[in-house]
Amino acid sequence: MIEHDTSRKRVEALKAGLKLPLIGAPMFLASGVELVVAQCRAGIIGTFPALNARPAEQLDAWLTDITERLAADADVTGAAPAPYGVNLIVNDYNTRLEEDLATVERHKVPLVITSLSAPDKVVAAVHGYGGLVFHDVVKARHARRALAAGVDGLILVAAGAGGHAGTLSPFALVAEVRAFYDGPLVLSGAIANGRAVLAAEALGCDFAYAGTVFIPTDEAIAPEAHKAMVVAAASDDILYTPLFSGTHANYLVPSIKAAGVDLEEARLAQPKRMGGRSDPDRPRAWSEIWSAGQAVAQSHATEPAADIIARLTAQYHSARAALCG
Repeated sequence: MIEHDTSRKRVEALKAGLKLPLIGAPMFLASGVELVVAQCRAGIIGTFPALNARPAEQLDAWLTDITERLAADADVTGAAPAPYGVNLIVNDYNTRLEEDLATVERHKVPLVITSLSAPDKVVAAVHGYGGLVFHDVVKARHARRALAAGVDGLILVAAGAGGHAGTLSPFALVAEVRAFYDGPLVLSGAIANGRAVLAAEALGCDFAYAGTVFIPTDEAIAPEAHKAMVVAAASDDILYTPLFSGTHANYLVPSIKAAGVDLEEARLAQPKRMGGRSDPDRPRAWSEIWSAGQAVAQSHATEPAADIIARLTAQYHSARAALCG
């Protein structure tokens, strides 16, 4: 059993300051400063991908804005706000990694979420200033590799999540990882209500991870048409395909159709190494082909993020009370 006693103590302290054990997932071209600040103010951990700040120099301004606004809130309320985090893509095709990591170090970002490759370099840098690193995984073997790099926690991306989701049931994935790891776990995959947050805890996770439910928010930087498409969609409108980014991800079928792509071609596509696109005329993932997870049917309107978090919190406590009888 791999134990992370120090990480667990720090994560428990972090969790104690939240109103809900929830992390707002970093969504490419959807999460930005306004959404992160709104999520932290409402009592959950807000995060965004570093690559959403463009050009790279903009990342410094975003981090300054977030920290100053949250510090100002603390001065007014006398209470520390929920922490925030930044997602770094650590594969070979992210040419900004070193520059973005240096910016993250300067700002001492509390939580760094790494994705798509082994995060050794990021772990060393973030631990150097006392931050935490959580790593996205879709399989147990990926979890073992991330733990060998020294991460503080794992984000288990199960079936149904938006973006680059896995295919495993959360019941299978959590149990398999828990068999060899006793440290902090976060569960991702179609989490869009408070009952699902409680279910993540019941499975043995420390946090739930929600993205899609925050796309149709006033604060998200996603196009209004993307927000409206999420609100109108059902789970049948989600297609899992590697056609657009080289590796499997969940996308909104109406956006695929609108781009003129044959659905059968998308269904039959085979994975390719990420980073290169064999067809330069292919619609681009995220900017033209929009992502969402299988929980889309639980979004019914575009609304403030704080309203969503308040609803999830009420559902969570109601479900907890019902179970405790």
